Amino acid sequence: MKLPLRILLVEDDELFRLGLATRLQQEQGLEVTAEAEDGETALELIGDRPLNLVLLDVGLPGIGGIEACRQIKQQQPNLPVLALTSHFQKPLIARLIEAKAQGYCLKGIPAESLILAIRSVAAGASWWDSTATQEIYAAFQAAHPTPTLEQSPESLLTRREQEILALVAKGQSNQEIAKILYIAPGTVRVHVHTILQKLDVRDRTQAAVLALQKGLVASDFLK
Repeated sequence: MKLPLRILLVEDDELFRLGLATRLQQEQGLEVTAEAEDGETALELIGDRPLNLVLLDVGLPGIGGIEACRQIKQQQPNLPVLALTSHFQKPLIARLIEAKAQGYCLKGIPAESLILAIRSVAAGASWWDSTATQEIYAAFQAAHPTPTLEQSPESLLTRREQEILALVAKGQSNQEIAKILYIAPGTVRVHVHTILQKLDVRDRTQAAVLALQKGLVASDFLK
């Protein structure tokens, strides 16, 4: 039997924390094993029990969410941290990246999106709010001004993402892709979401059309 994802929920708003914990507990495969209302308590808890992910409010009292994230990653480098915040602020992205957070979500997003973000980050992927993604890409372009090489979201696809995109373009479902590549369907779902974000498209159909129009996958992937 597969063990559930064990989550440490760090949130100072008691009502919000209670509601979020209750919703996450209803989701199969997720378990809120510990809760904290500040960063100091979170740092104590991560050494006490095995965890798969920290869901961390940025606006915490005391040392604050950013510093809490930084210290969590110092103590547990392989423990993923998904940040939550009420408002999007441009400088926040750079600070979260510097603190080595794996993801960022705005509070108030649909529960299904947050749950997918949790599963994605726990599986080793990153997850950034769409506004944050645009800022990250703009910063990437500014930091890598190469006139002879046009940087674009599709150029950032990994080889695995190219493989999956090629199979999507061939009309394969997530289950079929999982069997072909010998990976879990959930892992395929995570990769597909990342591909859609990188290509800035809404769905698989748009991704497939773009892949074929722009030749985003190597010819050997399409054989």
